[in-house]
Amino acid sequence: MSTVSTVNGGISFWYADQGTPTAREPLPGDTTADVCIVGGGYTGLWTAYYLKKAVPFLNITVLEAKFCGYGASGRNGGWLYNGIAGRDRYAKLHGHDAAVRLQKAMNETVDEVVRAAAEENIDADIHRGGVLEVAYTPAQLARLKDFHSVEIAFGETDRVLRGARETAERIRVTGAVGSTWTPHGARLHPVKLVKGLADAVEALGVTIHESTPVTEIKPKHALTPYGTVRAPYILRCTEGFTSGLRGQRRTWLPMNSSMIATEPLPKEIWDTIGWDGRETLGDMAHAYMYAQRTADDRIALGGRGVPYRYGSATDNDGRTQPATIEALRDILVRFFPTTAGVRIDHAWSGVLGVPRDWCATVTLDRSTGLGWAGGYVGSGVATTNLAARTLRDLIQQDSGQSGPTDLTTLPWVNHKVRRWEPEPFRWIGVHGMYAAYRTADRRELTSPRPGTDPIAKVADRLAGRH
Repeated sequence: MSTVSTVNGGISFWYADQGTPTAREPLPGDTTADVCIVGGGYTGLWTAYYLKKAVPFLNITVLEAKFCGYGASGRNGGWLYNGIAGRDRYAKLHGHDAAVRLQKAMNETVDEVVRAAAEENIDADIHRGGVLEVAYTPAQLARLKDFHSVEIAFGETDRVLRGARETAERIRVTGAVGSTWTPHGARLHPVKLVKGLADAVEALGVTIHESTPVTEIKPKHALTPYGTVRAPYILRCTEGFTSGLRGQRRTWLPMNSSMIATEPLPKEIWDTIGWDGRETLGDMAHAYMYAQRTADDRIALGGRGVPYRYGSATDNDGRTQPATIEALRDILVRFFPTTAGVRIDHAWSGVLGVPRDWCATVTLDRSTGLGWAGGYVGSGVATTNLAARTLRDLIQQDSGQSGPTDLTTLPWVNHKVRRWEPEPFRWIGVHGMYAAYRTADRRELTSPRPGTDPIAKVADRLAGRH
């Protein structure tokens, strides 16, 4: 398989498919608003959408450094699913029932995104095939069975466990010995969703200023090179780009994830693969992969690549390392050998936000009016929607328009976490962690033992994931 003709960067394949948008006008100078939202990705746009729907007279301004969807919202794998970062920790902190409520809210969020997209006539290539996660080593199969049991315990009674033969009837992943499937998931086109959502928000009367980087957030102030927006509520919705704000370098770690997209595959290749249900596809490796069958019959597949840039730096245009492209191609061919000769049309990368305890959070500080949501650890396509509705309810509660709601009492609300270590310890720790995970995956590929490799267990403890 040659990658000579592969487009590397250019934001993402999703933008190559749709075209990069012409940026909206930047902030013209100092102004005021009732709510100022920093970040024009899914979190910021969904928050503006639900706030404006709930309180139409609100003056809401969204500030975006590049253009809406420039970050993770325009580069992700298109997994609309019910996973949320930190659920197990929230169960330990707040009790099992609280975590079950959080999981139920996530299950319902998948339905809500589909509903809202239909209501706003956003055609985002949404296909509700569910989520299929496969195992192809004894250790992965043991983890998959444990994972399945845990999900059932958290209320996912409609989750299904499948053996090798049943898995192959859905998707023929070479060497797959089992899988688990949940109906709470869908494939979508990330950029079609973010573009449609931005248009819907603007049509409601929300003001969006693009090409307007916010350099600092203070109580009731969002500072930009073009002027300052003053508002009672300033909401930080910047996910992996949070480190670029003054004073936020160690708040969330911007972790890299990379993807490739093949050329459209012919029928004879699809006949060897199956995948007629167009489920989103993942595995149980420590350095895991994620994939979808796109609406135009490509395979878009992602994984970690180089996990982190020194000093919490972020990329400019999505360009990824040639070695990462080759590594992702190797995963593709290992899963589906008949793709060995297909062309890789596009490769790209982006950053996702990772808190020190790997827990997604939603917060509103009632003393300052500062709010934020994020730290999704790669599960943001659906979680952003739940976060946005929660921010809406928190603001309405704070302003006296309503009392507590089911969302404002979920265990991830106002969760506090310590900051990441300073450099070079941050860089050493993250790169060491993923080197350990890859080593564990290699060892498990050749091991007949069903237990998780000890190296991965040590990496989990050092990372603070368990």
